[in-house]
Amino acid sequence: MTGPNMLLDPARLGSEAENLEKDLRRRVVGQEDAVRQIVDMYQTFLAGMATPGRPVGTLLFLGPTGAGKTHTVEALAESLAGDRLAVLKIDCGEFQHSHEIAKLIGSPPGYLGHRETHPLLSQEALDQFHTEKLKLSFVLFDEIEKASDALWNLLLGILDKATLTLGDNRRVDFSRAMIFLTSNLGAADMNAILHPKLGFTAGHAVPLDDATTGRLARSGLEAARRRFSPEFMNRIDRTVVFRPLGSAELCRVLDLELEAVQERLERSAEAPLVQFTVNDAAREFLLREGVDPRYGARHLKRAIERRLVHPLSSLIATGQIQAQDRLVVDFDPGQQRLLFFKEFREPVAAAATAA
Repeated sequence: MTGPNMLLDPARLGSEAENLEKDLRRRVVGQEDAVRQIVDMYQTFLAGMATPGRPVGTLLFLGPTGAGKTHTVEALAESLAGDRLAVLKIDCGEFQHSHEIAKLIGSPPGYLGHRETHPLLSQEALDQFHTEKLKLSFVLFDEIEKASDALWNLLLGILDKATLTLGDNRRVDFSRAMIFLTSNLGAADMNAILHPKLGFTAGHAVPLDDATTGRLARSGLEAARRRFSPEFMNRIDRTVVFRPLGSAELCRVLDLELEAVQERLERSAEAPLVQFTVNDAAREFLLREGVDPRYGARHLKRAIERRLVHPLSSLIATGQIQAQDRLVVDFDPGQQRLLFFKEFREPVAAAATAA
């Protein structure tokens, strides 16, 4: 006699995939769909159910600049490999001509410079961040729409068979690689949706609700289908359209960037354990300086470097900041610059005497 059937939950995550999801949600702001797609693909890899003879997964990231496409891949590498630089990144803007493909696969024997050419897509480069625990590579083709036809042909073979033949006939195995392609295709159409120049909403930003997000996704997909051939699109496992970041997400990005500056201060040999607090006025100033509707959060890092990190570096170099000091960062509206105050600390000897 058999008992009642047990209902199973296919949406449940294993412990490793769940930890990855939590870490990515901490590092990646406002792109829940991208995080979930990556986590699902990673869980499939852990279960040994990835499609044989193909890469672990191929994801096409579309959306406006500054939405976090490249950052998401780097965050994945940092989470799993411990280093955000553990990504084999190919800037497709450097491969707009067919002869430049030799930098990727090396020159064939007999060609000038054959022995001096070290291919970027070698097996050694692909496996350099493998560990005993995790043998998984991350390959990023950035701004894929700029690639030459020669690079397109290479990609079709990699995405279909997970193999690449180098100039000297060595084979590179991509069956343990997650491949990411990024593109800004459709960004102009998305910007027109968000900031229309005609109609009742002309000159005003459209609210980023579910309906608008759906229109943005359809716009990105249509732009990709116009640019990429059907045989290429059929080799993409998942396409994710990144949504523009709203004000709440941009504030969260600012928090993450300020945390990164704090970590740099703590690692500094000149001023270890220095703590700083940025008040609301200074935060608003950094957001104004670093955020542009056309570029998202792309310039925020530059604004923080220019307005916060460089002055902090000067204060350290001149001895105005020392180990274990506490700083308060304020904003001067008159001179449009940040102000740095060091909190007063009672001398240790005086404190001991008073006790």
